[in-house]
Amino acid sequence: MRLGEHHLAAVAKTIADPGPHVFVGRTPATDADYERVVAEIQAGAPPGPLWLFAYGSLIWNPEFEHDEARIARARGWRRTFCLGWDYRFRGSVERPGLMMALDRGGQCTGVVYRLPEATRKANLDRLIRREMSMVPTAFPPRWIKVETEDGPVRALTFVMDRNSGRYQNLADDAVADVLAKACGFRGSMAQYLHATVLNLEAMGIHDRHLWRMQELVAERIAREHSLQD
Repeated sequence: MRLGEHHLAAVAKTIADPGPHVFVGRTPATDADYERVVAEIQAGAPPGPLWLFAYGSLIWNPEFEHDEARIARARGWRRTFCLGWDYRFRGSVERPGLMMALDRGGQCTGVVYRLPEATRKANLDRLIRREMSMVPTAFPPRWIKVETEDGPVRALTFVMDRNSGRYQNLADDAVADVLAKACGFRGSMAQYLHATVLNLEAMGIHDRHLWRMQELVAERIAREHSLQD
């Protein structure tokens, strides 16, 4: 990888949590909203175990219990930085970030996790509270078919709503410009990209698009901060 720890250190900042950024037409999610979404997921779940398809930070920081993990491929979906704009978690008002979501087209290899049946509801609640801060959400939960070595499964995941008003379809160079500078209270976008690519590679998953992106981001950070590769 070209994007290394010295690049991450150059853009790292200590930033206090500014609190939720209220988008036009959206409000911060409440306990009632979380309960409703979890109930809807439970009601729409296919028979049998509940599987969750992870394609980004849920791979390297799941924050929920699981009994099993499998490499899985989702056809017809691709992971891309298309969710704008992040003014809080890994971006700011001055330098907003672009978050990753599943968008239509292509294919995506990630991980499916099987949630423990006994604590399904509790783990879904933790998941939804992490992934959904505003209502209506710009990347709603959805059931998709994924392929694994042990056969196909229906899995819960989060996909981009192109009609949400937050959809961004930027060229790679423009995305790299954003990722090289944005930083929020949870860290930088460069750190997010680095962790995702590193963990995918450790699992034997080579995402050519993200690999190219980490090169572009490293190039920009090195130029901006006069670093040696």
